[in-house]
Amino acid sequence: MSDLASRPNVLVSAAWLAAEAVAMLEEAGYAVRCTSGYPSEEELLANIGEHRPVAILHRQGIINGTVMDAAAPGLRVVARHGAGIDGIDIPAARARGLTVTRAAGANSRSVAEHAMALMLTMLKDLPSVVGGMREGLWEKTSRMTCDIDGMTLGLVGYGAIGSKVARMASAFGMRVLAYDPYLSGSGLPGPGERVVTLAELLPRSEVLSLHCPLEPETRGMIGAKELALLPKGAILVHTARGGIVDQDALLAALDAGQLSWAGVDVFSKEPLEQDSRFRTHPRVVPTPHLAANTPRGATGMACGAAESIIAVLAGRLPALEGAVVVPGGLPADLVQAV
Repeated sequence: MSDLASRPNVLVSAAWLAAEAVAMLEEAGYAVRCTSGYPSEEELLANIGEHRPVAILHRQGIINGTVMDAAAPGLRVVARHGAGIDGIDIPAARARGLTVTRAAGANSRSVAEHAMALMLTMLKDLPSVVGGMREGLWEKTSRMTCDIDGMTLGLVGYGAIGSKVARMASAFGMRVLAYDPYLSGSGLPGPGERVVTLAELLPRSEVLSLHCPLEPETRGMIGAKELALLPKGAILVHTARGGIVDQDALLAALDAGQLSWAGVDVFSKEPLEQDSRFRTHPRVVPTPHLAANTPRGATGMACGAAESIIAVLAGRLPALEGAVVVPGGLPADLVQAV
């Protein structure tokens, strides 16, 4: 039997993991096993049956109670490759005494840059301008784009990503407003003006950028009513989680001209269906949930998740601040520190 075959397994719910994270796990004594991309429940169960993992490093697919039960009793930790934990059934993990972690903040710079890239692309009307050039037009005197300086950006969420977007937008001369009910105190820990309700934020936001987690209270947060509160011709930037926005309402707002553009990196169902209007709508700039996919972002998320697995299995707290979502089987003295 090879050394690799005798090691406890970490199952990655994706087709690959950054080499640096694989090296971390192997150096710590674990074997890394990958599924295919976006594995179905059936595939996850088959991999679990074959590899009997002590940890699941979650990138894609859904880790539900059925998957957790199939991995029992060996499974001890589910580590999220990133910050969003909506693909993990948290109540099920809590009920089974599993530790759940996330690589919070590891990809924040990458996602903030992507949000800004979408924003600037739409504010400067680049898809339409480029389309005109490819059709043979020369619109030097017939087309105007926006001045970004002086525009108002509304942020929903002012955490690791939202606060970075605020700093970048401020550098462009944008006025920044932010709504985040989870922040302590009355102000913001960075540039911008804090508003206390979403209803106050929306009418003032020429650009609305979403940076909140998908939780029961944020699911469907941006629907037809909320989109109607935005100034006519506003722009939506969505790099958070698909379920936060009512996709039908968003398309209707674009069709009606209530919104001029939507830049969307996340969708309610992923991969996005081939026949989805988001792929072809002339006022949508769609990207395939790749905002975090830069060398630094991917490596940071992977290594953050890998370090969390190594730490939890060794009975330690992960090094990354805010990594522990569900303490699970961590020692009681450590749980007090979470």
